[in-house]
Amino acid sequence: MSHQLGRSTWEFSKVRILASAVSVGPKEGRGPLAKDFDIIHDDLHIGQDTWEKAERKLFEEALDLAVQKAGLKKDQIDLLIAGDLLTQIISASFTARYAQIPYLGVYGACSTSMESLALAASLVEGGYANYVVSGCSSHNATAERQYRYPTEYGGQKPPYAQWTVTGAGVAVVGKGLIGPKVRYATIGKIIDMGLKDPFDMGSAMAPAAVDTIEQHFIDTGRRPEDYDLIVTGDLAGVGYPLAKKMLLERGFDLSSVYNDCGLMIYYSDQEVFAGGSGCASSASVTYGHIMKELHKKTLNKVLVVATGALLSPVTYQQGESIPCIAHAVAIENEEE
Repeated sequence: MSHQLGRSTWEFSKVRILASAVSVGPKEGRGPLAKDFDIIHDDLHIGQDTWEKAERKLFEEALDLAVQKAGLKKDQIDLLIAGDLLTQIISASFTARYAQIPYLGVYGACSTSMESLALAASLVEGGYANYVVSGCSSHNATAERQYRYPTEYGGQKPPYAQWTVTGAGVAVVGKGLIGPKVRYATIGKIIDMGLKDPFDMGSAMAPAAVDTIEQHFIDTGRRPEDYDLIVTGDLAGVGYPLAKKMLLERGFDLSSVYNDCGLMIYYSDQEVFAGGSGCASSASVTYGHIMKELHKKTLNKVLVVATGALLSPVTYQQGESIPCIAHAVAIENEEE
């Protein structure tokens, strides 16, 4: 029976990730995790006439493939829980229009991957759905157009900026006998340190990741050594060492198990500034690379901490600071 642990953590006993799929763009397909992605496109347009349609196509492909890999049809899926970075979460909503699956749209910026997975697991565990698809997407050119400057403009960025991952990651969640279990979900709270630089996402989000990881350990009684891998979503080269230092100061040494999806998805010489960011950073690494490692049992217990910066162009232009959040989900193989 599921129940709440401590302040912020939900425990599950019956929920598994039955299948997952990832579709990515060309830069991701040249990175170190390329072999773990299902679909790789060699063109950012993905055969579409707008960047937004291209992102939507990634999402549709990943959804179709994940459902197929689960041995299901779309009319057997009870619910789609999804989001993205764009205004009114149009990538998720238009994908739901395409899929014709009952739909709940969610927005957690780059934390959406684990927010949607946590909600999917809760509904399956509670008996409100048999099969739920959770997922999210991002596209470098759509995010740049919305949050900064269109890519065609050629605006320069500081070295601590990050590169939005082009991709979509989707999981099919349900009860069954196969697939890694969703064991815990720790829901984060807003942490705002007063930072206002929209290029420096890593520094802004690191404290939120630290807060959620610490709360997860407090609620569950677990320690870093209980996991084979603890991974944040997109702190990249600036936020990753900052989070590691802050956790050490709080008594948690993650040095042997900690990594960041924004650092894992690209090679350092791929001209991605400080590393990857975006909804698809954690979704692509988790539903591609990490799921495959779990199936091979080279990893058995993983804590995925998806990080999100909840700013908008409007709030930035009005001089607001950047509120951040992180949601953590523990995914693990059944103990033999």
